[in-house]
Amino acid sequence: MASIARSLRPAASQFSARSCRRAALWRPSPFNARAFSTSPAALHKRFTKEHEWIELSEDGKTGVIGISSYAAHSLGDVVYVELPTIPMDVAAGDSIGAVESVKSASDINSPITCTITEVNDLLEEKPSTINKGPEDSSSAGGWFAKVEVSEVGVKDMEALMDAKAYKEYTEEEGDH
Repeated sequence: MASIARSLRPAASQFSARSCRRAALWRPSPFNARAFSTSPAALHKRFTKEHEWIELSEDGKTGVIGISSYAAHSLGDVVYVELPTIPMDVAAGDSIGAVESVKSASDINSPITCTITEVNDLLEEKPSTINKGPEDSSSAGGWFAKVEVSEVGVKDMEALMDAKAYKEYTEEEGDH
């Protein structure tokens, strides 16, 4: 089965072009200013080039894995999800499951070395949950697995992209 990154290449240029058109129509208003604060949890969310994400807890000992909004949009309607067995020890890059959509099937890989302790059973019943909230780690969200993270896993995080770098990466990928 192909990784998410390989499955998305044909759709990436279409997604990128649409996003650019929408962005060009939006204009900020001086009357709509909002103050944003950065939570410590936001600083712990990282992305892979294969379009998976991991968000670590504040203590860095647990985390949540899923696929990015970019990947979910590019895949189209998800119709089947294969979840990992638990508990499962995995290394960074190991396949932990798969998603199938009307367009393609893709492996889900672990972004870091970790132990999978819980899976999102909701995805077996309602795979389309991924499309509705792929980066939502709440009980109703499209997250894939919850994990325990070792020191090796925390080190693996350093090789991953933060949200800004990931956005730039997906924009470049869409241009090819």
